This record gives sequence, structure tokens and C-alpha cells, in this order.
Amino acid sequence: MVKEHILIIEDEPDIQELIKFNLERKRYSVDINDSGEEALKTIDKINPDLILLDIMLPGIDGLEILKELKSSKNTRKIPVIIISALSEEADIVAGLELGADDYLSKPFRPRELTARIKALLRRNTENETNDESQRITIHNIEIDLIRHKVKIDGKKAILTFTEFKVLKLFMQQPGRVFTRYQIVDEVHGNDYPVTDRSVDVQIVGLRKKLGKTGELIETVRGIGYRFREDEQGAE
Repeated sequence: MVKEHILIIEDEPDIQELIKFNLERKRYSVDINDSGEEALKTIDKINPDLILLDIMLPGIDGLEILKELKSSKNTRKIPVIIISALSEEADIVAGLELGADDYLSKPFRPRELTARIKALLRRNTENETNDESQRITIHNIEIDLIRHKVKIDGKKAILTFTEFKVLKLFMQQPGRVFTRYQIVDEVHGNDYPVTDRSVDVQIVGLRKKLGKTGELIETVRGIGYRFREDEQGAE
């Protein structure tokens, strides 16, 4: 049985073949484009379930493709994972702020790639079917979105309004990397002044109140933060 349809937008043949081989082993249907212009035509034609997007492409680059995707109601919900060199850290941040769901730095392990894809596809399906859910439970944390209450191991945790909104953001999209700008925009709005310190103070306070579970809020160096889906962390 063929699983979801994944589009690879990457101009390096070796990386194309590596990804294609590993995804087809997992029974995904795979298409490949090596330029931005071709990719936009393919997206319009096949409406893929997920896109793996390199930033440095001939012609239209990955960030421009991302802008196109997120500006259209027909494609804005397609999950996107950025594939980028570590030296392109600023572009990774820009991509996340444009709406990319995750990123992987080259070189990456195929096992990590397939795990990220599986988690993102599962999360996307859950978001579509549970948009009206009033409670979220991950590990030992339960958050009540209506009553603005949080329980850890069944015991009530006292959070500030801002801490609650940050935790809600993380738990609604576990595994996704959020930049500091995205966190502040969600909590305060896009006209609020952003500083590394203003976000980091909130994260420190939230981690402290969550106790040992606070370790699940992971710092992604140079990018921002994410809420780990697994208790052991990435390999």
C-alpha cells in the first residue's frame, strides 16, 4: 500500500537519490524537482502531502517558493521541511518565520529524516481532525484550552497568562521549531518588541514550573525552541 505523496525540491543529484531511496523504502510516493519553476508547476499539479525544500536553488529559491505556498489557500496547509546547510542559519530562521514546519541541516541521517516526516504527517492529520479539541495531553502534561488550566502528573500547575500561551503553542505543534519572533508574535502580537532576553526569560520560568518535564522544551541553537515529542530526545 502506497503512503503519502512527497515532493523533493533539491538540485543536488546525490541528495535527491539518497532521499528518494529512503522514502520509497518506507512506501512513500516520491516526485523530484531540481528548480523552483518546475516545483511550483508540480505542486499545482499533484498537491503533495509534504514538501522537502532546499533553500539554495537555481532560479526561484526556496524562500520564494515558501512565500508562494503560504500565500495561497490551496497550498498553505502543505507541511514543509527545509533542507539546508548549517551555514545558511539565517535562511533557516527566515524559512521558519515564513511558515516552514521543520528543518534538517545537511548532512543528515536518513533515519532522522523519515522520523521527522512521519511525525509531521501525523501531526498534520491530527490538526485537521481535532481543530476543536479542548484538551491536549502529551506525556504527563494536560492542558485545558478552554479553562486555561494545566496539570502535571494530575496536579495543578500555576502558570502566568504568557507562560500558558507559550506552552499552548508548543503543545499544539510538538516537534516544530519556533523562532523567538514567532513565539512573541503568538503571545503578544506582531507589533511587540522582540529581544532574545524577553523570550528566554519566559522559557526559563516555564521550564522551572514544569519541573523535570521542562526538559522537553528544547533549545535549538541559533534558531529558537521546540517541544520534544519523545522523552528521550533525538539521537
